[in-house]
Amino acid sequence: MPAWSQTAFIPYITAGDPDLATTAEALRLLDACGADVIELGVPFSDPYADGPVIQASAARALASGTTPDAVLAMLQEVTPELSCPVVLFSYFNPIVHWGLPDFAAAVKDAGVHGLIVPDLPYGASCALRTEAIKNNIELVLLTTPSTPADRMEEITKASQGFVYLVSDTVTVTPNLLPNV
Repeated sequence: MPAWSQTAFIPYITAGDPDLATTAEALRLLDACGADVIELGVPFSDPYADGPVIQASAARALASGTTPDAVLAMLQEVTPELSCPVVLFSYFNPIVHWGLPDFAAAVKDAGVHGLIVPDLPYGASCALRTEAIKNNIELVLLTTPSTPADRMEEITKASQGFVYLVSDTVTVTPNLLPNV
């Protein structure tokens, strides 16, 4: 079967909703249920590329005190127990705030296999891709059905692990929480 026709079970959960202990148990359960990859969202105060359900889960996680540091600390404990890889879903602002080299090193130390950064355009991804490669982390790039074929081919070649096909346009819902 050609690689392009393979499917995978890739569940998404928001870290820290309702708390990080529950997130750790959910990661173990999803792994035991046969997840091929688990996509773990780092809560962000302005998750504009997400729909209302994920926006609400991010707000709850932030309200419970979840931070990127705490998410990575929890992952450092849990990932050695998992048989499937974890891909971290994070907006670019927290990564820049952390610093690209330090963030990539911390993600590697936490046992994360890949990164999805929905608000990072392909054309601006070179610096993060460089740090990801240095740390053996797959940077999963995004494309849409309306992406021109030549651009989609370029993104597909540059993406690692898999290509994230955004299947619908995103409706931006304003969030009143301060930026994290």
